[in-house]
Amino acid sequence: MDCDTTGIEPDFALVKFKKLAGGGYFKIINRSVPAALEKLGYGSAQIEEIISYAVGHGTMGNAPVINHTSLVGHGFGQAQLDKIEAALPTAFDIRFVFNQWTLGEEFCTGTLGIPAEKLNDPSFDLLRHLGFTRADIDAANDHVCGTMTLEGAPFLKEEHLNVFDCANACGKKGKRFLSVDSHITMMAAAQSFISGAISKTINMPNDATIEDCQKAYELSWSLGIKANALYRDGSKLSQPLAAALIEDDEEAEEILESGSAQEKAAVLAEKIVEKVVIKEIIKNEREKLPERRRGYTQKAIVGGHKVYLRTGEYEDGKLGEIFIDMHKEGAGFRAMMNNFAIAVSVGLQYGVPLEEFVEAFTFTRFEPAGMVQGNERIKNATSILDYIFRELAVSYLDRTDLAHVKPEGQHFDDLGRGEEEGKRNFAEVPESAGASPFDVLKQVASSGYLRGRVPQELVVLQGGADTALNPTADGSIAVQTVVETKSETALATGTVTMDERTKAKMQGYEGDPCGDCGNYTLVRNGTCMKCNTCGATSGCS
Repeated sequence: MDCDTTGIEPDFALVKFKKLAGGGYFKIINRSVPAALEKLGYGSAQIEEIISYAVGHGTMGNAPVINHTSLVGHGFGQAQLDKIEAALPTAFDIRFVFNQWTLGEEFCTGTLGIPAEKLNDPSFDLLRHLGFTRADIDAANDHVCGTMTLEGAPFLKEEHLNVFDCANACGKKGKRFLSVDSHITMMAAAQSFISGAISKTINMPNDATIEDCQKAYELSWSLGIKANALYRDGSKLSQPLAAALIEDDEEAEEILESGSAQEKAAVLAEKIVEKVVIKEIIKNEREKLPERRRGYTQKAIVGGHKVYLRTGEYEDGKLGEIFIDMHKEGAGFRAMMNNFAIAVSVGLQYGVPLEEFVEAFTFTRFEPAGMVQGNERIKNATSILDYIFRELAVSYLDRTDLAHVKPEGQHFDDLGRGEEEGKRNFAEVPESAGASPFDVLKQVASSGYLRGRVPQELVVLQGGADTALNPTADGSIAVQTVVETKSETALATGTVTMDERTKAKMQGYEGDPCGDCGNYTLVRNGTCMKCNTCGATSGCS
């Protein structure tokens, strides 16, 4: 498109590396920079020096400390200097040029006297071997390859720096970057001319707080911006402590390698104070299950062999242990399955995700295998382990893709019924009004686990009635019910009666009389009404 940036997105950095089709890289500066410097009143010689400060001079002729004169003193000849100069324009760092592939292995081992094993070491630094310090290398590097920023450039005035700010700090020495508010106000200037939202990332520094994000969203809302995409620098990375402390600081790295204990302590203390380190929290302690725990037992027959699977759960319902029993199997096979179950249980309690076990053991193939009887969701398995982890995945991870019969019932995050929405989807309610809450509770919870008592936290909502169950001093259950006059709860018999109004609502009656027979039995039928007594409709077939 022949432009430096697209849309209202600011430039990522002033200096970029463009990959060439034939190999190698070409270093370019934002092409608006020379024009902007000229507009600000700088002369051509000044502009050339400013740009060279950013992208480098591409030659070591006048470089500080490391230049042609100093290299000749170390034994470099004109042939070697020509090779170095030819490689510098495409180099990211001058250290990439000083190697055996550029200078030749014979010159490095013969003239410079570098041992072959050291020369082949990937971490070997030839310039450091010649006696140059890290500061000398950095100064020469800035002269040859550039600083990648305009901060500190010769002739450039301080008040003109904000013209060249980018989304991120430029180069190693750059400190300036566009603020979050500047991104948002630029988007606001263009939003009124655009029908949709603006696809643009707002870059935030690594030390941005939750309050900073809140202020950014509030400012975007107040200015009428339709979308706001925040990205906090480094938010997708987690780095080891040592690397995070000394990254991009070669001087600190050098001190930690060769400095005294006192110097190392000073560097580490300084780095810890000036940088917040995000560490990965690794679970290294076993989280034991409660002494009395819930779970279930599943009996099935896999390829003619009976398998009993028992589970134990944490208080939040997460799987914590399994037991596997095989019926009429040899002692060796049963012992192997028991110990395998113990190994899986210990892994779960140390934080190994159940998903990892499922991915590892499903679709394993060995005997016994074949048809599965007794499990309503899984009908075939390639092995005992395949069956066990299919069952656990379906029950605890809702992996319906591993089930042969999809489990019925709704999820908490299910959508509506779509085209069936609004249509009657229930049967007639019998006079008994269905099962009591206690019968339902017995179906979903273990009577033994509850010790035959109703949980103290249970509150039953039945037909508009609020029923709170509270234990009295003698351990029995006291029932307090606040309902309408005709509502009555009979706990002794397990039956519940309700008033006619509630019952009519549950049957779908709208409360309007039928135009033909006069009965109040009209129910919704699409967009019209239908009478359940005489069958007449209000216009629909």
